[in-house]
Amino acid sequence: MERRARNCQLQSHSASSLVQENFTGMLPVLPLDVLEEMLLNVPPQQVVCVCRLVCCEWKEVVDSDSLWRERCRREGYQTYVTKLPKDWRLFYFLCKKRRNLLKNPRADDKFKGWQIMENGGDKWKIESVEEVPLPDNTVQKYFATSYSTCRKSQLIDLEKEGYRPSFMDDFQPDIIISDWYAPRWDCGSEYEICVELLNRKKKPIKKFSPDTVVFQQWNDQKWNQMTHVFKNYGPGVRYIRFIHGGNDTQFWAGWYGIRVTNSSIEIFPSVDK
Repeated sequence: MERRARNCQLQSHSASSLVQENFTGMLPVLPLDVLEEMLLNVPPQQVVCVCRLVCCEWKEVVDSDSLWRERCRREGYQTYVTKLPKDWRLFYFLCKKRRNLLKNPRADDKFKGWQIMENGGDKWKIESVEEVPLPDNTVQKYFATSYSTCRKSQLIDLEKEGYRPSFMDDFQPDIIISDWYAPRWDCGSEYEICVELLNRKKKPIKKFSPDTVVFQQWNDQKWNQMTHVFKNYGPGVRYIRFIHGGNDTQFWAGWYGIRVTNSSIEIFPSVDK
């Protein structure tokens, strides 16, 4: 019995030595299309942070445009493209990260997330969308203004939202602004918006502040969209301040002023860079 155990130990040691002698430290070479398909089924963060470090061949595939272009195609991000991106990996991650940075834009949670700057007349009020729906029929509420100026704002800290200073400075992705507004049909009203890109001291670097939009009484009360894209704004952007509001023009008690809802600020990859 002892002799048999001794023989097994010798055989095990010999096999182990043989494996060690034949092991080169290299992973089996996979066809590139097989390797790419495998990486396409791994979470993207792991692809960059783990798989890229395995070996030179894997790093080359992870850094290739074809891998990230295919991820974009499979996840539907190519529908945004009117011009081919120069960096498909950056484009992919920005698309994946894209979201509305404004909180409570549709008045679903009362005034949570908003700072009331001016609360004139009978003050801000939240009302339900009834007579004229928005193009996005999931929007069910809006903020209504009164007979004296009503204005509210949000301040977005880009670093807290996951956009590091070095990223904002080096890549300067497009910053897309959108706001929906509508008058009442039976009362004139005014709409205003101001969006500022601020530095770390909260001083303006760039500003979008169009002329006040004036609606006359007896209008079609349809919803309108205000949009703007900040491009090539330079380094230093750390915050975004969004302000909008308005009032009615006939000084009627109640909430006959401009109505606003479904506001948004999104960081979007620029394919021009």
